[in-house]
Amino acid sequence: QVQLVESGGGLVQAGGSLRLSCAVSGIIFRINDMGWYRQAPGKQRELVATFTSSGRTNYADSVKGRFTISRDGAKNTVYLQMNSLKPEDTAVYYCNADIITIVAGYSRKDYWGQGTQVTVSS
Repeated sequence: QVQLVESGGGLVQAGGSLRLSCAVSGIIFRINDMGWYRQAPGKQRELVATFTSSGRTNYADSVKGRFTISRDGAKNTVYLQMNSLKPEDTAVYYCNADIITIVAGYSRKDYWGQGTQVTVSS
């Protein structure tokens, strides 16, 4: 069974930093794109950053220059380094991965982590 396990959220003052991690566990054939999304109270879930299997990265305009996404293929882990945090970055952050499994036949689907809370105080 494939699982995405996130860690690293917490409470930080404005201007501070946090690093989120998301590890994929289970029997997998291939991980394609990985990324981070966030959802603030009363708002829709939005893209924060993605890291493709070919090494390309993409960021939401609101986090460019402050957040950095990285990926460790050997560990099946994606990271989000968040610097210069602002109160408007407060949200639940979700990890996402496009994963192929072949244990019970070919299957390709999006998987989501359980979410980790990031709170930035002013």
